[in-house]
Amino acid sequence: MARHEGKLEPAVRDEKKLRRTALILVAFAIFGGVFIFMAYERYASNANKEDRPSYVGELRYNLPVLRQDGVRVGLDELQGKVWVLNSISVTQPESCALAVRVMQDLAKKYESRQDVVFISMVIDPGAPEQAAALLKQEAQRQGAKLPQWWFATTEPAVLHKYLKDKCKLGMLPHQEEGQWKYDTSLVLVDRNLKLRKAVVPQQRGGPPFVTGFDFSQAEGWDSKGIKTGTERSNVAELQHLLESTIEILLNETVNQTNR
Repeated sequence: MARHEGKLEPAVRDEKKLRRTALILVAFAIFGGVFIFMAYERYASNANKEDRPSYVGELRYNLPVLRQDGVRVGLDELQGKVWVLNSISVTQPESCALAVRVMQDLAKKYESRQDVVFISMVIDPGAPEQAAALLKQEAQRQGAKLPQWWFATTEPAVLHKYLKDKCKLGMLPHQEEGQWKYDTSLVLVDRNLKLRKAVVPQQRGGPPFVTGFDFSQAEGWDSKGIKTGTERSNVAELQHLLESTIEILLNETVNQTNR
């Protein structure tokens, strides 16, 4: 209302200003709706990727290794495949027995897949001139057959550093009082030679749980009576998680894993 000589009078409506204000409000409403929709799409996309295996490194350095067939090959030949690597000691087979058993289970499960490969790296190959024979003998004992399952090695100092620095294992293989100390965890590598860990979304919210594949640790939890919350033991649960993660990687293309 406008005041004129002590009297109140109706204000004059400005139709142009009202139309302009209405158009601005409509524009803001449209923009807000689009922004909310885009935000929801991003959330949905991220939610669908919550279980994507975590990227923890890349095997850029090509390691030439001697295989059980006496052929020397580079690990870069495995690009385009999903592979699992473990470290073993032939002089202390009991130290890696659990990891070997898991590798045997996986090899049987994926025996029909040409794009899944297993690599057992021998940390104690002995004399160079005897390495090929030792690899062949150990591969036969473990039931490892080419081309699916490689038993391989190279000069120990080079191999040990590769396992620690490139494969991100927990320690440099070494001897203490005549006994080998090394990380027997399994290493998972995707089609683009990238190291991956499992990701487990949390049911009650919060950041997802990221884990490697340390079966010795899982076995220790079982011995302490620690429960998983499922019908499976910690070892069985970790193997199930590893297999689930392999399945995710098998469904990815090389371009998709090249992040």
